[in-house]
Amino acid sequence: MNKKEILLARHFAMLAMVYAVIAMALGVFYREFTKFSGFAGRTSLSFLHTHYFALGMVFFLILMLLEKTFAFSSRNSGKFLLVYQLGLNITGLGFFLRGMSQVLGNELSRGMDASISGISGIGHILLGIGMLSLLLQVRRAADGRTEPGRRAAGLMFRSALFLVWRPEAY
Repeated sequence: MNKKEILLARHFAMLAMVYAVIAMALGVFYREFTKFSGFAGRTSLSFLHTHYFALGMVFFLILMLLEKTFAFSSRNSGKFLLVYQLGLNITGLGFFLRGMSQVLGNELSRGMDASISGISGIGHILLGIGMLSLLLQVRRAADGRTEPGRRAAGLMFRSALFLVWRPEAY
């Protein structure tokens, strides 16, 4: 392994650790906040803990192993990682906002409810684009092709836009 691959693997390991700490903190917050509020029902706050463990910690641990195995990273990897992390955290924000309103018993207006759903939807779209783009890079590296270039990124982006603007197509 060269120095770049070692640094990238270390970076993925650090991101996995950061998301593990965030997941644990969100789990403790969920348990203590619902207990303090006397809330006993189901809430979206409960999903934050598992989402950050699975889509944060586990995903970056897998990327670390894939980087060490295939050295898949290219000049576009940073952009895809940014999109992925933005998507994960925007989705988490949607879960948090909805969960807080559920625990506090606040009745959401139709507009606010739609806004929170829209925030979560945008987060999920970004999460999917980032994840699929990174996995496409891994596949190309596994096939022996390096540097997927702009064509793959453009194809992923156009495909995602098609699904967003034409949901009846799928």
